[in-house]
Amino acid sequence: MTICLSKVYKAEKVELSEDRMSASSTKGYRMVRATRGVCEGAWYFEIKVEKLGETGHTRLGWSMEKGDLQAPVGYDGNSFGYRDIDGSKVHKALREKYGEEGYKEGDVIGFYVNLPDGGSYAPKPPHAVLYKGQRYLCAQDPKDDPPRVVPGSEISFFKNGLCQGVAFKDLYGGRYYPAASMYTLPNQPSCAVSFNFGPEFEFFPESFDGRPVPRPMVEVAYHGFDGRFENGAVNEKQQ
Repeated sequence: MTICLSKVYKAEKVELSEDRMSASSTKGYRMVRATRGVCEGAWYFEIKVEKLGETGHTRLGWSMEKGDLQAPVGYDGNSFGYRDIDGSKVHKALREKYGEEGYKEGDVIGFYVNLPDGGSYAPKPPHAVLYKGQRYLCAQDPKDDPPRVVPGSEISFFKNGLCQGVAFKDLYGGRYYPAASMYTLPNQPSCAVSFNFGPEFEFFPESFDGRPVPRPMVEVAYHGFDGRFENGAVNEKQQ
């Protein structure tokens, strides 16, 4: 199974399409992320804002494994968002001026991440051990494996193929997943977005200004660890 939106790593109120390439939600901000993430190299995907309606808003971007699913992208230190209202960037719930203007229904947003040699800076993954016939995950003590910045790393956002500038740089090593969060007022139609992981894009940028040309997220290999076990095991189909 190729990359799609996760049935496990999403807020309960987020609804997915049958092919798990589109997501919709109502009321407060909730997040969904993709089944595969990246920790090294340059990568790209797109999201089309399918429906905002009168009260809908989105925050779109990248989330690490510990990003809060019950909050918007950019709410904590584990996710990085791009806001529709004024084009601001959001991280740790702090909004900062970024793009010249926001984006709207029908716009296609491009997402670029570059993590040069990022695998050397990523935290050590939890490892499984068997004890009395049961499998348990043993995570590395954060004190023994503190976060490390990936030199030269960055996140940039594009609107309809035009770069809005570097939004975030000096990222911590780790795995970054495509993510979206949607919002509407109560009793309003759902806000909806659709993902495109490639290889064919609607607005693939003509230039990356000397930065590494990214690979499409559809080429990301399954990395074999999901982190949330159901009945002792999880496979990719359950995500």
